[in-house]
Amino acid sequence: MSTQPTIQSIYTDGACTGNPGPGGWGVVVYFSDGSIHEMGDASPHTTNNKMEMQAAIAALQFLQTSQQAEPITLYTDSEYLINCITKWVNGWKKKGWKKTDGKPVQNQDLLETLDELNSRQVKWQHVRGHSGNIGNERCDAIARTYASGKIPSLQQLSPTNFYKTLPSTSEINVAKVADYDKNSRIINQNTHQVTTSAPEIIVMEPSIGPVTATTDEKPPEMRVFQLRNLVETLRIADEISEKGYLITSSELADLMDVHASAVTSRGDQWRWRNWIVSRVRREGNQILWELERGDQVGGEEE
Repeated sequence: MSTQPTIQSIYTDGACTGNPGPGGWGVVVYFSDGSIHEMGDASPHTTNNKMEMQAAIAALQFLQTSQQAEPITLYTDSEYLINCITKWVNGWKKKGWKKTDGKPVQNQDLLETLDELNSRQVKWQHVRGHSGNIGNERCDAIARTYASGKIPSLQQLSPTNFYKTLPSTSEINVAKVADYDKNSRIINQNTHQVTTSAPEIIVMEPSIGPVTATTDEKPPEMRVFQLRNLVETLRIADEISEKGYLITSSELADLMDVHASAVTSRGDQWRWRNWIVSRVRREGNQILWELERGDQVGGEEE
């Protein structure tokens, strides 16, 4: 096996539907040579804090396995997680894992594991969630995809060819791919902050098709379950289209299984699967969108 490049930074995030409910976590590791390693998993019944912690545990275990001596920065949008590890854990241990009010500390098992894996090599850094930070947004997409019962296509590619194995969808046109290749150099290497909206659209959208071996190796019942979810999503989109319902950006993002910023950054009209999506108007702080079957508009062919 070739020598592994130096880990520069790691992003972690957790998600939960219901809290408690089905959850997922995501990790994105950035290396010095520009390559990327992504990890994630799901839990059938959990909480958001547990998933945040599990993501951080996986990140620290990966760092430990790498046997790297150089320091790294671990980014998370969970202030609770950072406070637990950098401020509160030592006091809890001294008090026998009891809080100031005498009540037991929640998630003691996960906290003990985190405390054992943590070291001065790791700098914990808070990043504001859903603010356009590409590492945080990607972790969020991975975590939410797992939480929804789907399996994302996890990447281990350099930024310049990151888009090459993403699903070929009608809304990702040649111009956007070219823009991503051109603008990938503009990402700040320390914070991985997005400076253009074009790559965010491409990176953010998780795959729900059998793109990688990981997806192909899923048990048949899981693949059937995912297909049923997909059919139900498409049926809902068809009903919205047929009845002329207007939906908000956040509702459309939920339907498409992407972050809201990936919707609002696409412009006034674009295509998603079988539908033409059009911006209709703004009501207060919300943008309203309309779905119209693309195969029924002006005789357009696939």
